[in-house]
Amino acid sequence: MTTGTDKQVRKLEGVVVSDKMDKTVVVEVKRHIKNEKYQKYFYVSKRFKAHDENNEYKVGDKVVIEETRPLSKDKRFKVSGKIEK
Repeated sequence: MTTGTDKQVRKLEGVVVSDKMDKTVVVEVKRHIKNEKYQKYFYVSKRFKAHDENNEYKVGDKVVIEETRPLSKDKRFKVSGKIEK
């Protein structure tokens, strides 16, 4: 029997684009995908709200976010670490 603690957690890398909210940052994640018909690569970006407990991440920081339980209406991620500035 398996327990609920061995679940795979989704992790994404992105750049902080807004830090104006209290304990929340907006992280923009870019993906490089390929068009099936024309075989051309292009970027698709999406913004996620992530929990930042100590307000330590600022605009321009490259961070890793991981999925967690719903923390509010929009927040489903938390910042797990900083990659570079």
